[in-house]
Amino acid sequence: METPALHQEEIDVRELIPIKRHEKLLKIFSELPVHESFIFINDHDPLPLYYEFRSIHGDVVGWEYLNKGGREWKVKVTRTDASLGKEFNGASTIIDLRSVAAEDWKHVVFHRYGMMEEGDTMELTSADELKEIHGIFVQKFEGKHSWVYRKNEPGELVVHITKKASSGLGDDGYAVVNEIDIRPFTPTVRHEMFYKAFEEIKPGEAFVFINDHDPKPLYYQMEAESREPFKWEYLIKGPDEWKVRVIKVQG
Repeated sequence: METPALHQEEIDVRELIPIKRHEKLLKIFSELPVHESFIFINDHDPLPLYYEFRSIHGDVVGWEYLNKGGREWKVKVTRTDASLGKEFNGASTIIDLRSVAAEDWKHVVFHRYGMMEEGDTMELTSADELKEIHGIFVQKFEGKHSWVYRKNEPGELVVHITKKASSGLGDDGYAVVNEIDIRPFTPTVRHEMFYKAFEEIKPGEAFVFINDHDPKPLYYQMEAESREPFKWEYLIKGPDEWKVRVIKVQG
């Protein structure tokens, strides 16, 4: 029976800033031969990194804690099989929540998001709607992130969350709270998403939505039914993408 080889040198990443730790260890794992291992030392539980490895490479990650707690967490990582690795497609980090334990997802998502820099994008994949996660992002990071749906199929929902360090102010000084791409959804669901987004913003706030055709009928419906004043601004007018900013006007 073949004995897995082990890199004798321990990699101490504590001197690096968190984002550089992830980059360094992800690169090492991507180049690691099958059945080989490496050991790294961190100053806190690196559990989010474990799920990031699995999200990118699948179920080929051996993860063994050699030391837990304090300022020295030591982990042995083994590649158990070959993998091509998932393509990032504009994302700087990938988290597949289908492989994350239910009790760990908040820690994994928001720890990793906290490490991201301005302009970085997190790709989240889930089997179900991300209502709770979305609600937390709206509550905690109003005007500081965008939330765009990239895929919506049975068993696979993909969202891109981009960190914005700016205030999120629109051209007229309104805080843009959210951005949603409604194109992957059916017309009925699109309308529900639109009205929910409008309901969730406060006067003086706005959201942006993306559609695959001119949503003018929705504007007329809003004009006829809305009890709250609003402003409708086209940011992109076709032919394949229509982007609109909707502002809830101060009374």
